[in-house]
Amino acid sequence: MQTSAPAPARLTTLTLFGICRGHVRWGLAQMGTSVAPLNQTPGLLFYKLLGSGQGKGFSLTPDFRRYGLMATWESQEAATDFFQNSSLIRDYRQHTDEIWTVWLYPLQSHGQWDGKAPFQPALPTGHVAGPVAVLTRASVNWLKLPRFMRYAPGATRALDSAKGLICSIGLGELPFIRQATFSVWESAEAIKAYAYQDPMHQEVIQRTRAEKWYSEELFARFSPFASDGTWHGTDPLQAYLALYPNES
Repeated sequence: MQTSAPAPARLTTLTLFGICRGHVRWGLAQMGTSVAPLNQTPGLLFYKLLGSGQGKGFSLTPDFRRYGLMATWESQEAATDFFQNSSLIRDYRQHTDEIWTVWLYPLQSHGQWDGKAPFQPALPTGHVAGPVAVLTRASVNWLKLPRFMRYAPGATRALDSAKGLICSIGLGELPFIRQATFSVWESAEAIKAYAYQDPMHQEVIQRTRAEKWYSEELFARFSPFASDGTWHGTDPLQAYLALYPNES
């Protein structure tokens, strides 16, 4: 693990599990069977088990070999104990060919996830040097789904050429309806450049507000302070975190 600073009292983790070939049924089943052990995990304040799509953001094609677990913790000790000692993680290790976990300090968050605000800022607002992670999550109104599906893929394709994007993945609790995108950028400036200069992304934002696509939405930014394991064979954050050993 590449670590760079003492942790505050609360933190967030995102873990991506790469399911082995031949274990796809097991991976899909974990969306239900992992609930009980997670509910009994000490120090786990909030969690979501997530499927994924192919590509960097919203996708009409699911990826049955990639799943996610997003969680908030009351302490770094609780999170570390879970990842090092829990029987659930041991089970996952037997059915995966790679696991990647990024450890995050919440910087800012607005909106709700199932009526909760799980990412209360753990660091003061303001400029943060180094990588910044972004989570956008929404529940799409059924009646607005055709409009969402028409425009969302275009914004996702724009990520392919976005400058400063380190990595990105589309996640979700329910195909098409309950969607999220998690991305990590080289800097806050890179996020702003994509958000305000890409015309497709701007159009989607405007239509979202004007046409009221979502029944619930959440936007959060985080400062990554550690990463562990691999995603597509490498740790996408290791080199970036090494450049900012004392900034998180």
